[in-house]
Amino acid sequence: MDVLVGLLIVALGSLGQSSSYVPINKIQSWSWESFWLVQGIFAWLVFPLLGTFLALPEGIGLMDLFQMEGSLKAIVYGMLWGVGGLTFGLSMRYLGVALGQSIALGTCAGFGTLFPAILGGQDLLHGEGLILLLGVCITLAGIAIIGYAGSLRARNMTEEEKQAAVKDFALTKGLAVALLAGVMSACFNLGLEAGSPISELVRSHGANELFVLNPVILLVTTGGFLTNAIYCIYQNGRNHTGKEYFSVSAGVLWNNVLFCTLAGVLWYSQFFGLGMGKSFFADSPVMLAFSWSILMSLNVIFSNIWGILLKEWKGVDQKTIVVLVTGMCVLIFSLIFPNL
Repeated sequence: MDVLVGLLIVALGSLGQSSSYVPINKIQSWSWESFWLVQGIFAWLVFPLLGTFLALPEGIGLMDLFQMEGSLKAIVYGMLWGVGGLTFGLSMRYLGVALGQSIALGTCAGFGTLFPAILGGQDLLHGEGLILLLGVCITLAGIAIIGYAGSLRARNMTEEEKQAAVKDFALTKGLAVALLAGVMSACFNLGLEAGSPISELVRSHGANELFVLNPVILLVTTGGFLTNAIYCIYQNGRNHTGKEYFSVSAGVLWNNVLFCTLAGVLWYSQFFGLGMGKSFFADSPVMLAFSWSILMSLNVIFSNIWGILLKEWKGVDQKTIVVLVTGMCVLIFSLIFPNL
């Protein structure tokens, strides 16, 4: 029952993340770098900070967090993840919500799950390590099938249809960007692992078990924000778009800030839910190790549901739909595999 509750919480957070790119479509008169920076302020600073306040026990201040063992590593991994965050946004631009998230998150699931196990010296050919490896292989198989469905969609669509579904659709460029995004985004989980001494410390001081991961999440997202902010401000200067923030009317400004805030809280919900969900996996080491892959699989499933709702798959033939649904079923199976 604990595992089911944990999966449900992670799924709710995943639903939020997969929905976070929908409000961005409501942004008006801002370039990509402008709205990406503003939503990042909420997604990577404001809401992680609020989540951290839920976890810090009496006697430990916010500044103490940045001086604890593992904090610097978590921030550095966060900066590397920030590169993945930048290219992740571009993968949505070139491939759409469904296919872009599928490729990027699938790569992220595999590397993000296996890297900590390998660095921790776990044997992936026997026992729990083998189960972990097989689970990741099943996840990647599901992602590959969905990727194939995306290639079928691109092959069967006219240029006009591609532009109607995804304005800047570019399959080859999008796949390259999405793969880079996935590899670099895997550093987020490495950051969470590096910050595990911090979780143990706040736990030992009486922090609520549901929220002990939140301070580490803040450290990782802070590093990611630094990378993204530098790039976006550079692009503001290069493209002369820095004046966009306040050159719009008051109504447009409030509209953009509102939807950036909504996108930020929805994005953060995935890791808020991951931290809470992992607290229910305490008696299952395999589920704890596989939790990252579970989150990414759920993100892919929900992102493809959004892709269908946003008509990104409109006009494809029956074979493509069958392949897409098959890939999603394989991903659903990957969620329960560790408990079989």
